[in-house]
Formats: sequence, structure tokens, C-alpha cells
Amino acid sequence: MTTERLRHLLTLDGLGGDRLDALLDTAEALHPNALGGTALRHVLAGRTVCNLFFENSTRTRSSFQLAAQRLGADVLNFDISASSVKKGESALDTLRTLEAMGIDAFVVRHAENGAVAALAAGAKPTTSLLNAGDGRSAHPTQGLLDMLTIRQRKGRDFSGLSVLVVGDVLHSRVARSDLHALRQLGCRDIRVCGPASLLPGSNITAGCTVGQNLDAMVEGADVVMMLRLQRERMEEGLVPSLDQYFREYGLTPARLARAKPDAIVMHPGPMNRGVEIADAVADGPQSVILDQVANGVAVRMAVLKHLLGG
Repeated sequence: MTTERLRHLLTLDGLGGDRLDALLDTAEALHPNALGGTALRHVLAGRTVCNLFFENSTRTRSSFQLAAQRLGADVLNFDISASSVKKGESALDTLRTLEAMGIDAFVVRHAENGAVAALAAGAKPTTSLLNAGDGRSAHPTQGLLDMLTIRQRKGRDFSGLSVLVVGDVLHSRVARSDLHALRQLGCRDIRVCGPASLLPGSNITAGCTVGQNLDAMVEGADVVMMLRLQRERMEEGLVPSLDQYFREYGLTPARLARAKPDAIVMHPGPMNRGVEIADAVADGPQSVILDQVANGVAVRMAVLKHLLGG
């Protein structure tokens, strides 16, 4: 197992199964303190974390803030709408300005592919960057919390699992990070399903079974991961209508019954109920969607600890 300290977390691609397991092990150990308490406030005491979000977010931004606070770090939630970015300041100049004030780590969300890696390349050697989602490239902490959720319900051995990812995979940074993680954790049966217009090239789905018939693809699955349909795809003509999408790719109780009886249902949120998932499934006994949200705090605590905790 590698012992070299992580400086940044930009992607799960190439991180390696050992490193992924180490992060997940840390998240499991921190989980009892993730949703409250002050027992771990000493871990990052004196450190400062900045949430630098160029895109809106509810779950990721809030859970990163709580994760840093649970570990005792000071947190700056930077308001882009009221900043000099609106006057034309570049993202890198903004980061360097905040670096000069003593920020140790930046949690960055950005609309452009590769934007967080570009900022990391221009940061000081002592600064850490965490990718909270960039364009359609990657969302590594979402991938980690998804893996933690699967591990909690299905165990550490991913090799015998059948995992199905459904929806707009082409534009999904969550799907990319999940696929990276599943491959490195040894999952042998990864399925990708969606309309042809929303399926990516073989470079992204390498090693996966790809198809367009959800009824067939969900058969015998252990894990069903639904993705948000980005409604602008309908305006672009990639989806004929929301009703038709739900008929063909919405997860209903009848479709879920084709999966294994103990299959779990996941969704990164925000959900479009009645578009990619039925209410009865989203709120049903096989749904672990709120577990994913809760696990986000533990996972982000683990990442901050690995990057900043020594």
C-alpha cells in the first residue's frame, strides 16, 4: 500500500485500489463523529479551508463545510457573486489572493473541464486543492461516498457485484468518478445504460457492458445508480420528452423488481422525481440516497484529514 501523502484530490482516475481503500477505511473510522460532536476538533485546529464554488451546490458545499468544522478547521465560504471575479479577476488570481491570507486548502467547483487541475498547477507547494466537481470531468468525493455506501451494504469485496449506472452518462462527472472507482476496486460487472444520445465513447466505458434497454440491463443487478437528467439536454434535442424518458429510463418499482431482491438504489441528487426515478423507489426500502448524503460528510472529513492532517 502506498504511504505517500496526497497533496491534491483532483480525480479518482489512477489513484489505485489501495489508496481508495485507505480513504474509505478512514471515512468508516470517522463516521461515528461525522454527524455531530466535538471529539475531533483537534485534528485540523489552526488550519483554514476555503469553499471556492464557481457553480451552485447544496450537498457538496454544505458537507465540505461541516466536514472541515467537525475536524476543527476554520472555514471560509467564498461568495463568487460578490467578489472581484465579477470585475474580471481570473480564478487563479482569486486563489492566489486568498492563499496570501493563509488558506491551507481550497475546495473548488467549476463549470469548465480541467479547471481545478489548472488551479492546482498554479498554487503554492503548501496549498492543497480538492475537486468538488469540474465540468463533466470528475467529482472524486462523490465517487468515494458512493463507494462507501456500497461497501456498507455489500461488503468490501466488489469483485462479485453487478453495478448498473443509468442515465446521462455522457455529461456526468459523477458517473466518470464512479466508473473510475469501481474499476480500481475490482468490480467485474459494470453496466452502463441510457439513450444513445447520452452515452459516452468507449474510452469512458472501457470494460463496461453498455446498452439502451433498461429492462434488460437491470436484470440481476446488486446496485442501481441513477443519474440526474440535465433538462437542458431536452432543449438540445438529445431527449425527445421528459415523459418518454421516464417511460424508457425511469426507475419504477416494476423495473427495480428485475434486480436482485436486496439491490440498493442510489442517486447523487438533486433528483428529478418522475423523470429518472419514481417516488415509490426514491422513498422506498431499497433506497440508500439519504445514506449517500450522510456519508458525504465522513468521506470529506477523510479526504481533508489525508491532505491536511499529517
